[in-house]
Amino acid sequence: MYNGVINIYKEKGFTSHDVVAKLRGILQQKKIGHTGTLDPDAVGVLPVCLGNATRLADMLTDRDKEYEAVMRLGVTTDTQDMSGTVLEEKEVQSSAEEVEEAVRFFVGGYEQVPPMYSALKVNGKRLYELARQGREVERSSRSVKLYQIEILSMELPEVSLRVSCSKGTYIRTLCHDIGVRLGCGAAMSALKRTKSGCFTLDTAITLSRLEKYRDENKIEKVLIPVDAMFDELAQVHVPDIYSKTVQNGNLFSLHQIRERRMFGPDEEVRVYDSNGRFYGIYVFDREAGVFRPRKMFL
Repeated sequence: MYNGVINIYKEKGFTSHDVVAKLRGILQQKKIGHTGTLDPDAVGVLPVCLGNATRLADMLTDRDKEYEAVMRLGVTTDTQDMSGTVLEEKEVQSSAEEVEEAVRFFVGGYEQVPPMYSALKVNGKRLYELARQGREVERSSRSVKLYQIEILSMELPEVSLRVSCSKGTYIRTLCHDIGVRLGCGAAMSALKRTKSGCFTLDTAITLSRLEKYRDENKIEKVLIPVDAMFDELAQVHVPDIYSKTVQNGNLFSLHQIRERRMFGPDEEVRVYDSNGRFYGIYVFDREAGVFRPRKMFL
């Protein structure tokens, strides 16, 4: 079984679940999970967790993202992108300066209402399932952060954007909301995820490329070890005499590790045995003088 993370380039036409299904066939392994849904028409970075790295999925999903998107002004659709049914079309009368001002308005935090065509659940039902039945339900807004929105090009009615944002941000909803602010409507016509946490577009590989690595027995070349996801954390090593304690996911004290230094309150560390085997992430409880398990990866 493979354990680690692979940075997949999701191609157009595949859902994120399709990518996982195809990977199970390529790698002959069931334990695989992705770290953040991309719509079928979207492309780009999709980190995929294998084996014990699936325990990372929720942590990687929480990371910030970066996208490049094309927004078409003057059209409103039921899906908020150009794959949907057109509900309204209006002439775009806004100037370039007004478009720039409307885009800048959304930099920072704002309350975003998720689209009906999304995988979120309301009362146990996926929103897109309800939408396909012609039903619309009330959705609670969610706080999202847009750290930066850069206009890459503007040839009205189309505007190309680069967006750096927090998890859970819907870029097509952002486009829709910009259109509402301008009074002409807008829908997303293209989307590429260029970054997800530490994963970037330049290291993402396609499924067909991964198949070649498999045939050449070179999967390890693109498989990122679990502990590499926590490079910013300090390492601590547990001598063999205490290794069973850690293997069982129990807490351990300062005198049970090799390192002799001060640890900050609630400091997270990577824990290894004396042979360099990675066990998991622990948090230092300064008041009790012990390390408590946060996430184990054995």
